[in-house]
Amino acid sequence: MGGEPSVVLEAFYQAMLGLDADALADLHAPDAVFEFPLLAPNRPERYVGREEIRAGFRAVWSAAPVRVNRIERVSLNQSTDPEVIIAEQLAHATHTGTGAEISLPSLLMLRVRAGSIVHVRDYSDALRSALELGRLADMINSLTPGADRNAH
Repeated sequence: MGGEPSVVLEAFYQAMLGLDADALADLHAPDAVFEFPLLAPNRPERYVGREEIRAGFRAVWSAAPVRVNRIERVSLNQSTDPEVIIAEQLAHATHTGTGAEISLPSLLMLRVRAGSIVHVRDYSDALRSALELGRLADMINSLTPGADRNAH
């Protein structure tokens, strides 16, 4: 695989489409950091290291109620830093329980060095995801201190 950030981004997308945590993790350097800067309940703020990325995505993807059908790149921006690429994207997916089609927007920043991802910042819209998946009440409940966690 070429080491250009745009080539690595395409491989990243293929791993997402295949829900292949091993392929995704293998794109990362051993000490890579994968961050989620926006608040999202039940998700860590970051994974540190290739193996934590592998384990984290394996767990998330195995439990995900959606399957990504395609990723639409809205825009792709090369930073003035040649290691950094920024992609605005829409993941078009199907809810496996209802069959509903949903679109989940995000902004992805990749830093690629020597052909491996060393840093990711994934700005996903967790609120929209919860709304589209019918989990908004659960999300709000999980953010309310002292709330009855079983109430809907």
